Amino acid sequence: MPGVRPCQRDPPVDKIHGPILADAPHRHYDHCELGKAYLTHEPELERPIVAASLYLVAGKATDAVTHGFVPAAARLGLDAVLLTDRPAAYRSGAHAFDGPVVECDVTDFRDIVHRVAGAHAGGEPAAVFSNSDFLQAPAALAAAYFGLPAKDWRAATRAKNKALMRRHLAGIDPVFSAEAREVPPDAPYPLVLKPREGVASEDVFLVEDAAELAARTGEIAARRRDPLVAEEYLPGRLHTLETLGDGRELRVLGSFRTTVSPPPFFVEERLEWAAPPPETPQVLRQLEALGVGFGACHTEFVVHEGRARIIEVNYRLIGDHCDFLLADLLGIPLFEQILQVHLGEPVPAVHVPRPRHAVAEPVIADRSGTLTAAPGPVRVDDGEVRLSYRPQRAVGDSVAVTRTNRDYLGTVRAIGPGPDEVEAALARFRADHSWTIT
Repeated sequence: MPGVRPCQRDPPVDKIHGPILADAPHRHYDHCELGKAYLTHEPELERPIVAASLYLVAGKATDAVTHGFVPAAARLGLDAVLLTDRPAAYRSGAHAFDGPVVECDVTDFRDIVHRVAGAHAGGEPAAVFSNSDFLQAPAALAAAYFGLPAKDWRAATRAKNKALMRRHLAGIDPVFSAEAREVPPDAPYPLVLKPREGVASEDVFLVEDAAELAARTGEIAARRRDPLVAEEYLPGRLHTLETLGDGRELRVLGSFRTTVSPPPFFVEERLEWAAPPPETPQVLRQLEALGVGFGACHTEFVVHEGRARIIEVNYRLIGDHCDFLLADLLGIPLFEQILQVHLGEPVPAVHVPRPRHAVAEPVIADRSGTLTAAPGPVRVDDGEVRLSYRPQRAVGDSVAVTRTNRDYLGTVRAIGPGPDEVEAALARFRADHSWTIT
């Protein structure tokens, strides 16, 4: 395809090549208006002429897919084809998709390859892409089969499997980690018990001793059969790092400070826009060691006494509507830019028009029952603050409190000139709307 640069198939991911901001010749960073964001300046390449389809590999229906990447593909002149193991979810309702929906075992790269080969009718696919945590490796392998730019499937596997991630980073930042049923007596309690490949804080608990570990492990095992790991609890202030790379350069889009619920649970209650902390280069070095550097990535880490330590790496775009917040805050076509990287284009520079503040605040169910009253989608200006609300549950839905991010009824997003204005507007919005569970 003219203008398309193949991705690096075997990047040097097993060691650190000196300080990432100075001695890594394959990546160049400098500062922009975005606090401590690190950007590369490179001549823009001509956009490739694409006359083929984007194959979007998806599982659970999400707003990011149907209201983010699908419209972005259309704006880029691409025909989107949805490959999914849940076709009914995309044929009606809030996530209805009017393009081709192909049923596929999306966890198996061989079936993705088979479906793409059978669907493109002699033409070449433009990209094979997924925004799902679980589907990064199979989507990457399928893209590689067609010679398309893609993430390194090994890096995607390391990022998703928390035990593999800890083993791979042990030489840089050793963190105690063990299979939940194989924790030694001298383990450094408290520990965090979690599914090895889990998401959304589901079945994540702080455990204080061996007895509590055994009890929680049995409780989770009664609900699910996923492997569980127990990790050292890492104290510190929780942050995110949002990045976009093209396999050669990695751009920091920004960072949020995250507030979570009190132990033993870890429900994300609030994300507040903030400059990336001074320890950000430490996180970038760890991401490089994992081989993370292509497409979007959402990394969660803590900072404690000058040390940054990764909690988990989600090798996709940030979720829970913070993706839309990020696009609005930066004033960029974020979903298009992510797809363009998968089309072989270089990652673009980030430009922030002026310093602004932003908050994403989920409305969290405080009881189980039926949602009987709640606002629909809202977009309103309150003075200089732009407020948006997107429901994640509909009136009439049954709600069961799980102490996870699955308890979100919706998310309020606010962008304004400063913290005071944003906080006041958020308070007024919450006071003017009601969510009732009976």
